[in-house]
Amino acid sequence: MQDTHSSAHAAHKNSELPDVAEYGAPKEGVRQALDKRLFMQLLVFTGCSDAQTLVKSIDDSRLEAVLYLDASDPKGVGLLLMSEDPALFTNDARKFLNIAPFSALTLRPEFTMLGRSYSGGFEQDLQDWLLQKPRRNVFNQALGWVVWYPLRRKPEFETLSKEEQRVILMEHAKLGMSYGAAELAHDVRLACHGLDARDNEFVIGVLAKDLHPISRLIQDMRKTQQTSKYIQSMGPFFVGQAFHRTR
Repeated sequence: MQDTHSSAHAAHKNSELPDVAEYGAPKEGVRQALDKRLFMQLLVFTGCSDAQTLVKSIDDSRLEAVLYLDASDPKGVGLLLMSEDPALFTNDARKFLNIAPFSALTLRPEFTMLGRSYSGGFEQDLQDWLLQKPRRNVFNQALGWVVWYPLRRKPEFETLSKEEQRVILMEHAKLGMSYGAAELAHDVRLACHGLDARDNEFVIGVLAKDLHPISRLIQDMRKTQQTSKYIQSMGPFFVGQAFHRTR
């Protein structure tokens, strides 16, 4: 971790260069830093009458993936792909999706979501937070239902002081943590600044054993300051049930 920390701070030695590392809480007196993150992409298709026909090709591809059945489309499926290297989406995943059986399906680009894991600066285990926790949640067999959606904050949020932002975000986070502590719902939070065709800023995945707690959590979130005052847009919402996971 010491080498990683030194590497992450190399750019910061020259104040004219930006520092793009992710940071966590201090560990053994040294602030954690890591210049890695996990990229996740959700692609939604229609025209699939039998999702089982997709399973073998997904397994053979050796991609890290989750296949969802679309609750809103009887012929719809969602495919979640992930990698620490975003070139996967333009190389291996692209080749895979342009051959049968996925090449026979119709992509619904309005549901495409691409984001990267990020830190808030207080994570106790930064590497786990960025690279492993999102994987654990999406591959958790007990969490069969998911709702994925993008969101964008109002520009006014960025004009608030860091302390004002912290209070607003903490209210929002505490609600999410309470659902997690009760094993009602867990989340995956990704940043998508500059990665989203509609200029969204975040991609959220909420996962649970049952669908109702996800809907209820999103409903309860509407009462927080962040959502009620500072969210400009949310959605579209992809509602799916996990059909196959590669691990």
